[in-house]
Amino acid sequence: MSQVELLQGGCLCGAIRYQVSGTPFDADHCHCSQCRKSSGAVLVSWMDFHREQVQWLQGQVTEFASSNDIRRGFCQQCGCSLTFRHLSYPQYTTLSIASLDQPDRVQPTYHI
Repeated sequence: MSQVELLQGGCLCGAIRYQVSGTPFDADHCHCSQCRKSSGAVLVSWMDFHREQVQWLQGQVTEFASSNDIRRGFCQQCGCSLTFRHLSYPQYTTLSIASLDQPDRVQPTYHI
């Protein structure tokens, strides 16, 4: 039997921690204007999981409605960008690759 890969991560100040089981089913670099503005960077690297793969270990993400269908999650204490959520796809959780303890373990496969 193979062992399930576990990835852990969290926000800059450590108030929010999470763990994901398995590998993401998708990973990308997003260059859209909202990702650029919300991060203050030229792109944001995201990884997508089925919601049941994600376990929140500590703290709670605060969400901002950046449009009618999109919620962007961040730490209320340090402002670290952590999640992207599309209301039409409640079965998925999208996490910032940069929030991983070991972000080099996930490689985006395309740009949007």
